[in-house]
Amino acid sequence: MNDMSNRKRHEDLSTSHQPISDFLTLPTTPAEWEPYRLRTEQIEFFHEYGYLSGLPLLGDQQVEVLRQELAEIVDPVHPLHHLFYEFHSNEATDPTKVLFHALGAWRITPGFHDLLWHPQFVMAASQLLGGAVRFWHDQLFCKPAHHGGVVAWHQDYSYWTRTQPLAHLTCWIGLDDASQENGCLQYIPGSHRWPDLPITGLTGDMDAIQTVLNDEQKAAFQPVAIELKQGQCSFHHPRMIHGSDANLTSRQRRATVINVFRDGVRSASNEPLLNGVPIVPSGTKMSGQFFPLLFDPVEPIT
Repeated sequence: MNDMSNRKRHEDLSTSHQPISDFLTLPTTPAEWEPYRLRTEQIEFFHEYGYLSGLPLLGDQQVEVLRQELAEIVDPVHPLHHLFYEFHSNEATDPTKVLFHALGAWRITPGFHDLLWHPQFVMAASQLLGGAVRFWHDQLFCKPAHHGGVVAWHQDYSYWTRTQPLAHLTCWIGLDDASQENGCLQYIPGSHRWPDLPITGLTGDMDAIQTVLNDEQKAAFQPVAIELKQGQCSFHHPRMIHGSDANLTSRQRRATVINVFRDGVRSASNEPLLNGVPIVPSGTKMSGQFFPLLFDPVEPIT
């Protein structure tokens, strides 16, 4: 890491709205951006099925940087621990399982901060959203070996209705190889066309969502396992039904998630949108320190 990133290791990095380390290199010309553009068939697949998986994002060295940063910030006595919006050493309801889940790593370490501006990520997000990309929040999901807990079937937007209109997108990034055996992400293709469903819990009963599905939805509930190599990513629609099984293998399953929305989304709440973040009055456009603009295409994206 460069001198700038070393100095900022003791600061709230949410005040920096550009990369601050040598974690990645940004393109500087249209020609350099071009290789990061999704193909038309990839965009069409996303709109048809609600997801797009298997995109290469991080090299092994970048993955290792994030793993090392993760190992530091999972410790609740980390000096910048207070900057997390949420921190759950174990969010699993089963006492025999562990699911680490936290929001806000981008504020704490240079790698997780700079990841938000990864050219492959922001270009794909812009194409899938159809416009400029603004940051919402990040997440960490870690399942230790042998007793990693489940993430129950859910829709992201069920938790995000405090921001409107629905113009959101999630990117799941593997920090380990993710397989069916160690609890990889799973999708229900086409479920992004379903309406908002009641929240049935993020952990605990994997299949609790079945209690709020109609017969047609139950018949269409055909999971697809999204197996990824470390450094690969998957994008999904905010209404996509997704979840992941327990990890009972001898391998860890760590992942980081970036959630974004199209520029112009507004607050729909007069409560704090994230813990510790100043209130954005209902009806006000999301912007400022905690919701930076990540990418604005030079020309319309189709």
